[in-house]
Amino acid sequence: MSRVLAALVAALSLVLAGCSGDTGPRPIRIALDWTPNTNHTGLYVAQAEGYFADAGLDVEFLPYNSTSPDTLVSAGAAEFGISFQDSFTVSKAAGAEITSVMAILQHWASAIGVRADRADITSPADLDGALYGGFGAAYEEPKMRAVIQNAGGVGEFETVVLGTSAYEALYAGEVDFTEPFVTWEGIEAELRGQPMKTFAYTDYGCPDAYSVLLIGNSRWLAENPEDARAFVQAVQRGYQLGADDPARGARILMDANPGVFSSPELVVRSQALLAAEYLRDDTGTVGPQTLERWSGYSGFVFDSGILTGPDGAPLTTRPDFSTWFTNEYLAP
Repeated sequence: MSRVLAALVAALSLVLAGCSGDTGPRPIRIALDWTPNTNHTGLYVAQAEGYFADAGLDVEFLPYNSTSPDTLVSAGAAEFGISFQDSFTVSKAAGAEITSVMAILQHWASAIGVRADRADITSPADLDGALYGGFGAAYEEPKMRAVIQNAGGVGEFETVVLGTSAYEALYAGEVDFTEPFVTWEGIEAELRGQPMKTFAYTDYGCPDAYSVLLIGNSRWLAENPEDARAFVQAVQRGYQLGADDPARGARILMDANPGVFSSPELVVRSQALLAAEYLRDDTGTVGPQTLERWSGYSGFVFDSGILTGPDGAPLTTRPDFSTWFTNEYLAP
């Protein structure tokens, strides 16, 4: 009889737990776009400081692989991911089920980079006929061409797709220019004694862009608004700490990834630069997005004629960029 009563009590406890909704932390997956770096600091802060746990979330970081976060999130293999406005623009136009829920970086953190000792290159106009070490994305050449033309050049150059090997190729003199993150490869080049000089896109007529984004699966967001809000606000809080206290943010990132960073100075300087110039909007807040920014750069990509729709045919109708992003999950 005692065993029967114990079983009934246990069963009743399970029923009551189910009725109360106490099912434990809710799992959420986020796909990283690369190996851990300062673009991810806010995620590791949110994990280490317990922001996710406080929100009742069990967050798993999916390490970078050859499948882009845009693809993983659209397919439902991750609820969230790290993306970029330029790659997002191509993916979304092609029908990806993704929505940008937070701007991690408010401005371009990448630029045209050349070796600092190239006295023959003082302007993007000097890149006519040069060799670009690229990454194989459709949006790269139109952006480079527009910058060169706006600097007074013709906009004609050769491209070789090298991926991240482009940086070593630049140092070795095998390519003339590439696209580094000034907040990472730019500092790294200086620390190794091979500094770059860079040309900012916005100095030559290219619209500003949200260099790094937090994106979510559009269907999941609609079906799980409370969990989406809890996750995004925890992430926002993590990035805000990294902006307000960059030294602490850098330390948390390194502590969370032992053995990953061979140069602590690179991490510290990168986080400080991001905090000073990239993480906050004009009000000092981390995260918000504007239609003006989305219409500016993503509109430029549409105007360049490279976007294709879900059927693979060239996109002929300008997208409604207001549907591509939302601020509704951010902290008020």
